[in-house]
Amino acid sequence: MTSRLAPGDTAPAFSLLDAEQNQIALSDFAGQRVIVYFYPAAMTPGCTTQAVDFTAAMDELSAADLRVLGISPDQVPKLAQFREHESVTFPLLSDPDKTTLKAYGAYGEKMLYGKLVEGVIRSTFVVEVDDTGVGTVAVAQYNVKASGHVAKLRRDLGV
Repeated sequence: MTSRLAPGDTAPAFSLLDAEQNQIALSDFAGQRVIVYFYPAAMTPGCTTQAVDFTAAMDELSAADLRVLGISPDQVPKLAQFREHESVTFPLLSDPDKTTLKAYGAYGEKMLYGKLVEGVIRSTFVVEVDDTGVGTVAVAQYNVKASGHVAKLRRDLGV
């Protein structure tokens, strides 16, 4: 069983390439709140819905001092294509070796169409990053639904 994070846990640090091949680290967001969400695969229906919904909510999220990072095991070129095709306005990060996915408990066994499989567990975290760049999990949500998730998260956060 994959170990899961809970509010109050230290958020695992990471540094990953984004769709433009820039290195993005959690510590880059010192003094900020960051929504870190994990999704299975760019350019699939559910993942597209989620990315488009986050993009549509960016003005409100930014006004509430929230940043958004999407992480998947996709390679950088696929993320660049996804970002361009769907006009995604926040960083999409590539975790092909799944190190960050596993550290957050967002990769492991899950039920898919009634079968137990290993894969990305659609998950969302709100991380409060202190001034030294260390993050603390404020919200940890596993097995979220792609459709309606951003609206529910906004309600939960009062945004």
